[in-house]
Amino acid sequence: MLADSTTNTDAGAYRVLARRYRPTCFEDLIGQEAMVRTLSNAFEMGRIAHAFMLTGVRGIGKTTTARLLARALNYESDSCDKPSLVWEGEGRHCADIMESRHMDVMEMDAASHTGIADVREIIDSLQYAPTSARYKVYIIDEVHMLSTAAFNGLLKTLEEPPGHVKFIFATTEIRKVPVTILSRCQRFDLRRLGVEDMTKLLEGVAGKENITLAPGALSMLARAADGSARDALSLLDQAIAQGAEKVEEDVVRDMLGLADQMRVCDLFDALMEGNASKALDIGRELYDVGAEPMAILADLADLAHWLTRLRLAPEAGDKILASMSFGAQGEAWGRDRAEKLSLRDLNRVWQMLLKGMSETRMASKPIASMEMLMVRLAHAADMPHLDEALAKLSTPSTSTQPPAQTSTPTQASTPEQASTPAQASAPEQTSTPAPVSASGEDLRAEALKVFPDAVVEGEGGGR
Repeated sequence: MLADSTTNTDAGAYRVLARRYRPTCFEDLIGQEAMVRTLSNAFEMGRIAHAFMLTGVRGIGKTTTARLLARALNYESDSCDKPSLVWEGEGRHCADIMESRHMDVMEMDAASHTGIADVREIIDSLQYAPTSARYKVYIIDEVHMLSTAAFNGLLKTLEEPPGHVKFIFATTEIRKVPVTILSRCQRFDLRRLGVEDMTKLLEGVAGKENITLAPGALSMLARAADGSARDALSLLDQAIAQGAEKVEEDVVRDMLGLADQMRVCDLFDALMEGNASKALDIGRELYDVGAEPMAILADLADLAHWLTRLRLAPEAGDKILASMSFGAQGEAWGRDRAEKLSLRDLNRVWQMLLKGMSETRMASKPIASMEMLMVRLAHAADMPHLDEALAKLSTPSTSTQPPAQTSTPTQASTPEQASTPAQASAPEQTSTPAPVSASGEDLRAEALKVFPDAVVEGEGGGR
């Protein structure tokens, strides 16, 4: 069960939601069913590894999972005297382990203990048996921060540790951990939480806190958390502080610096219609009410992605729709635009937005960069694609040369002139220009000169 607010405080101090509602058993781990199933089978069969590597994004529950695993290894009760993931009540060591104060479960932060001296202390203590628990468990958080010498010092011990020792490592940067360490551990990749799982988590916590959370606000918080349970609860904490007992959509939008989704749709329409003036007005309006330029551009990119998915795979588009704070009006808008806009147009907008977002992120004045990008997007709406430009350049011209003037024969004044009437009266011969053959690269270069904003289909960058 998730801890509730009654198990909260020390001397009346407030404990944030991310700490108060940490999982206290494996059933509370949201979205990690594969890992829980594997560990359950291993414990039931007695095939428990001596080292575990937990990896995943920030705030996904790696440290909490490590403590739960240490609790399972040392679980003891009147009815159970073996390692188990099935707990009938609280065991003898459970409370101390979960509060990180058990003598046989040692936690080390590798970010502040990076050297070989810290690892040597661990190695020296391995020879001593546990004081009260079944196993001596070493939890090393952010293990990728260890130095090369520290990693090398662990190799032999990690390969053949004493029977009473277990290692649990946690890291967000799995690629920085040497493969020699990874090969000695049983690895578990904790899955990023989806929007549905995040929504259930936030709804449950809000209910226990007696907070009314509007559906639109809930969707915004779930999206902003980006798969991190800790981020979601921290944002919920902040939203509750701003909205008191009732968190409305406007409160969360202002807190996160987001834009009204339907106004973003209007902005997208203006850009696709080539109406730069209207797009600039809407963009400035969104900025004035608190939306950040990067957030506006990110929402435009999300729309382009969503419309593309709707056009190609409607079912996949429906899944994305569930993660967006759209109502029935927004859904109808999306399905209509997905039918009208071509994949070429959507791909061009996507490429230009990606390039423009990187420019806006580095700009000294993000609002100016965003507005210049919107001008380019509106200007490009009427621009042909590169293959259309090449077709126009490669099509032979239908214009004709003006007829050459022919000389009118005049009366010859001399016998010599009279003897060559054909030469004097013959019409001037005109030559038809031969078609000039051009390579594909030449046509491409000429097209880019004439149409500088044309988009090359299939290329990664966009102009």
